[in-house]
Amino acid sequence: MASSAGEDGVSDSQRNKNNKKKKIQGDELLTVPDGWREPVFSKDDNPRGLLEESSFATLFPKYREAYLKECWPLVENALHDNHIKASLDLIEGSMSVCTTKKTFDPYAIVKARDLIKLLARSVPFEQAVRILQDDVACDIIKIGTLVRNRERFVKRRQRLIGPKGSTLKALELLTNCYVMVQGNTVSALGPYSGLKETLMIKQELAKDPELRSQSWERFLPKFKHKNLTKRKEPKKKSVKKEYTPFPPPQPESKVDQELASGEFFLRESVKRRKKLEEVKVKQAEALTKKQEERNKAFIPPKEKPLLNKANKASSEGKLNLEALKEKVKKAKTKKLGAPPVNLALDCSAASSTDKKKKKKHKT
Repeated sequence: MASSAGEDGVSDSQRNKNNKKKKIQGDELLTVPDGWREPVFSKDDNPRGLLEESSFATLFPKYREAYLKECWPLVENALHDNHIKASLDLIEGSMSVCTTKKTFDPYAIVKARDLIKLLARSVPFEQAVRILQDDVACDIIKIGTLVRNRERFVKRRQRLIGPKGSTLKALELLTNCYVMVQGNTVSALGPYSGLKETLMIKQELAKDPELRSQSWERFLPKFKHKNLTKRKEPKKKSVKKEYTPFPPPQPESKVDQELASGEFFLRESVKRRKKLEEVKVKQAEALTKKQEERNKAFIPPKEKPLLNKANKASSEGKLNLEALKEKVKKAKTKKLGAPPVNLALDCSAASSTDKKKKKKHKT
């Protein structure tokens, strides 16, 4: 019988077992034991500090200005522990971080850069500060260019969030990361190995022997399909005609029309006369229309009716009746005629005037 042993006398099954053992040992070497953490980078590791100054800046949208203005003192305090200077420019709408002479950790400026990026993408300060920890990383994923159609993009983004944020919460449990969907980007914040972890709900269900073979739909989040945007309807709706199995009737030709009217049997001279008469009638109608349009310019416009002076006076009299009544009352109170004069004064005045005249004559 042919044996499966090779030149060294080792069977294929034994070789496979050895390879599996080597793979298992390699996987064990790659895994990090529970509870182990990387040692903290202290000032003793880099006592002289950094040689050059490094700085990063990022822009933020207008709607984040009020929130950043409130929480900026907290950002400065958090970065002050790592000896990094932060500045906020509300005029340009930018945030910037830079190292100082006291900065000893060279990777601290990269963490500060990620912090201001997360704050610009609507991540709250309480979550964004976690990036300063050693075992936490972040990623800003651009999703705006994944779909061409804007309506489809909005629907898919809403599906990613889910009803009342249930899908987003499930993703956070799955990856052990904080996920923030804002505009055309998704900000993820968590450990490096977060994406390799499984969903906690499915883990617990798989452990239970009774629920292992049953449907898990009642435990998972349910979705309601909603149309976010209605389909655009055309302005002009084309109304379809009723369907008829028979083809449309064939249109009549000129020969058929002449046969029906009897013109087909007339002579050519008679046909020419008729055509000339029709042309003359059309020309006469066109001339009359043109003449009417020209005559419209000479027609005077209708004038508004003018009020007579008598009518105006009557209207003014009706309006000023009360004023006239008051004038009459005032006139009744006054005494008519010249004021009364004393006779004695008149006689003395007359005698004095006569004496003056006599003296003038004597002289």
